Amino acid sequence: MIKNWKLLLTFLCALGGLFLTFSVLPALADGGVVFDDGGVSGTSVAENVVVRAASASTTTAPDILPASSTQAFSINLDAAAAVQGFAIATPDNNFNAIFPPQSLTGAVELNVAQLSDDFPAPWKLQKLSPIYQFDLGDNSVYNNKLPTTLTIKYSGDSAHYKRIYFFDKNLQSWRELPTTDDPVNNIATAKISLSYAQIAVFSDPSIDVIGKASWYSYKKGDFAASEDFPKGSKLRVTNTDNNKSVDITINDFGPDRSQFPDRILDLDKVAFNKIAKKGAGIISVRIQPLYVAPDAQGKVLGVSEQGAMAAPNIQAPSAIAINEKTGAVLYEKNADQVMQLASLSKLVAIKVFFDQHPSLNKVVTYKKQDELYNYQYCPKAESARLTVKDGDKLTIDNLVYSALVASANNAVESLVRVSGIPRDKFIAEMNAYTASIGATSTHFIEPTGLSPQNVSTAREYAIITRDAFKNPIIQKISTTPKYIFTTINTKKKHTLTNTNSFIRDGVFAASNNLKITGSKTGYLDKHNLMTRVSNAKGQGIIAVDFGADTGMETLQDIQELIQYGVIKMK
Repeated sequence: MIKNWKLLLTFLCALGGLFLTFSVLPALADGGVVFDDGGVSGTSVAENVVVRAASASTTTAPDILPASSTQAFSINLDAAAAVQGFAIATPDNNFNAIFPPQSLTGAVELNVAQLSDDFPAPWKLQKLSPIYQFDLGDNSVYNNKLPTTLTIKYSGDSAHYKRIYFFDKNLQSWRELPTTDDPVNNIATAKISLSYAQIAVFSDPSIDVIGKASWYSYKKGDFAASEDFPKGSKLRVTNTDNNKSVDITINDFGPDRSQFPDRILDLDKVAFNKIAKKGAGIISVRIQPLYVAPDAQGKVLGVSEQGAMAAPNIQAPSAIAINEKTGAVLYEKNADQVMQLASLSKLVAIKVFFDQHPSLNKVVTYKKQDELYNYQYCPKAESARLTVKDGDKLTIDNLVYSALVASANNAVESLVRVSGIPRDKFIAEMNAYTASIGATSTHFIEPTGLSPQNVSTAREYAIITRDAFKNPIIQKISTTPKYIFTTINTKKKHTLTNTNSFIRDGVFAASNNLKITGSKTGYLDKHNLMTRVSNAKGQGIIAVDFGADTGMETLQDIQELIQYGVIKMK
């Protein structure tokens, strides 16, 4: 239900009549990914600018507002009055809009309303204020080089990062404005260069701006480590005990939230000394973002140029995320489309191999024939392989690690051979296994995924993952960042690194308080990725992404699928 409220106009008696007036608000930096520069740039609104009150009125104007609003309040200004600038506010002062002098060049009728919540809600964000709408009606009289200053009061959630967003009807998304947040008084301030907008305050519960900070010695300057803000970001850090501040640049990742859940920063000791004594060890701080650097995907704090949307913006043609315990679908996109499996086939091959109960420390001999099978489907130079020679001796677990960690095709064929099952029967066992668990669209003609005729669907591969990862050895091996072994006869050292960068660098899991519990990558001409995680409550999520154009796209998709899944399971 929308409250009936009136336009609040503050009048001042001057020059023999009634005048509208307002107070100065902090100025903001404009443009780009500069969210706030602490009020040191931008153009301030002149103090005590007035217009004649005789030109102000309150009316209903349902024709310019959505049906979700019950009443619109307007102020009518002639050209002489409008050019002087003015402010408009709700009676409770929870919303203010200030139009500076010369921002309007002609007569206007400004309409303001509080709207209902029937807008697509951003899946990553939480709304902290009502949705407000303002409309100047005539865009031609608005000078967008002199932006409007907005202030919105919000409720609760002072610890998380907040921004004012406007709703983009074309993209059906919420797009952020450069915002100054005052978490002490729960007020967000921003500038906007639009004559019409629907706006609200949203917070990102995954990003903390109030918490603890410690110190360490690294670059010996005004730097800090953060899990929330990417390298290159600039923040103003205030010690809330003494109100001293220092502007720092993020140049490192940390602290580890799994060990220090209330620590949001580790300051370089040089920066720490500017706001506290080193002996304090840990202090309470408030963060004010000044500039937020984009991540590797070009997103700013997880939000793309298209804005914050109601669901993940998955780029691959097919994807799914499921609750591992219940099998419930958390998100899906064309999840029943049959697509190439590529190296995701290897997980099924390993599952069938383990069903034979092998001894992992058994020594076996490599044969060149193992890799010759691979070259039926691709040139030798294009096949990911373990660099061993005919006659080399290694253990079965060396081969399993090579297959799951490094996605070595020849290692899979070696395992098929040493399983004791004829190759054609082994492949038949792979097909029988997937059919037995309901993956009836899944089919294999060879065990590695090099053949484009190895196919499945995102939904069925999630089912396969859910079953195959009941084996704790598969879990452990697939999530190993690096594996080193030495061939027994040649003493040659082999170092394998995981093909999933989420596992190699650990940043995604650490910054989202997740544990990666399973993984497999795949690539022919398109990129596939399955990642299995557990959240802070131990709840399991399986995310599958099929057919992305680039490796970066599939990483981005999986990240959003998992984050969305975590929110849906709360």
